[in-house]
Amino acid sequence: MYKMVVVLFFLLLHGCGLNSLFVADEVDKVTIVKYTPYMKHNRAYFTRTALKVMKDDKNYLYLYHEEENELGILLHRKNQYILYNLSNPEKQALALNATPKTKFSHVVKKFKRKGYRTIDSLEAVGYMASVSLRRYKGVKTLLVDVKDYSRLQDLYKHAIATYDATKIKNIKTTLPRSLIYDDYMHYEKLATTPAQIEQLQIIAKKLKLPTASIKKYAPYAYYLHESSLDELSAYLSQRSTRDMLSYQQYNMLKQRKTDLEEENLFNEGSLEDLIAAYKINKNPKYKERILILMKESQNTP
Repeated sequence: MYKMVVVLFFLLLHGCGLNSLFVADEVDKVTIVKYTPYMKHNRAYFTRTALKVMKDDKNYLYLYHEEENELGILLHRKNQYILYNLSNPEKQALALNATPKTKFSHVVKKFKRKGYRTIDSLEAVGYMASVSLRRYKGVKTLLVDVKDYSRLQDLYKHAIATYDATKIKNIKTTLPRSLIYDDYMHYEKLATTPAQIEQLQIIAKKLKLPTASIKKYAPYAYYLHESSLDELSAYLSQRSTRDMLSYQQYNMLKQRKTDLEEENLFNEGSLEDLIAAYKINKNPKYKERILILMKESQNTP
């Protein structure tokens, strides 16, 4: 008992808090904060007293295993590189022994052979992560928070690409808009029918996205399916129309204008106009129409 008191006194004398004596099994490990079908939140405190800088003045590096959809964080301590699995706390950390002569590129290749690669964007694979400096019970640590939305992101990507909100409309978990915004904007510009726009409105409401852009494309659907030739011509003549629509949408409206003009010519055009058009398109329908008009003109007193 006396020896224990002496040891504790010695440690306290050298600046070690009591809490720091009992956190060895609480740091340098990943723990589960929240686990749901559509979001997994894990957290870890990593001791930072002996961490070495690896890349871009940072003492950590994210590595991603695509086949397993697992995110890891690589740390360099003394003579080891250690990769902790941030997605699956049950998996043991991977360690790679190193010397001062070991090149970092060699380390990256070693982990690449195990399926882990560097990644430019965590959000592209449905992850959000943050790193901050924290003291945990007196111990200097890196606090790493990781949220995995990859399953929910995939559901939203499919819903947006197919213009079908069925599988996501009853999900209560909110997907951060930064994880899906680019996909949403891409397919919004390709929307051409009222049904597609209606589905996008449901998705936008779930994501809490502004619907102003959807309303901008709703007039496009009207001009594509319902407007008269005069309305469509006036719409296409506006300078702002071309800037507002995508290349594909603008060309589809131009094609509808051509179709309406041909329909109008066929039904309302004079005999001379139809003959002139037939000389160019050689369409049998025009020939039949011309013959009908010629008969009508002959029977007219």
